[in-house]
Amino acid sequence: MAKISYAHQRGEIKESIIKAMVNDPLFRTRIVKSKKGKGSYQRKQKHRQAFSKGESPFKSNLNRLFSNGLF
Repeated sequence: MAKISYAHQRGEIKESIIKAMVNDPLFRTRIVKSKKGKGSYQRKQKHRQAFSKGESPFKSNLNRLFSNGLF
């Protein structure tokens, strides 16, 4: 049987090796997005180019209204 070494992040282990390893970030809970089945649907990025830059979705409409002198 081969020994597997792991550099734990617990500092000096005083009490129990098992307790220290379970509390290590190696065994933290993770949220994994499912690739197939329920909850796996991903919407396509259709009209999201401006939103990702932090712009208003109605920026072009507002510019048209103010430039025509309606407001």
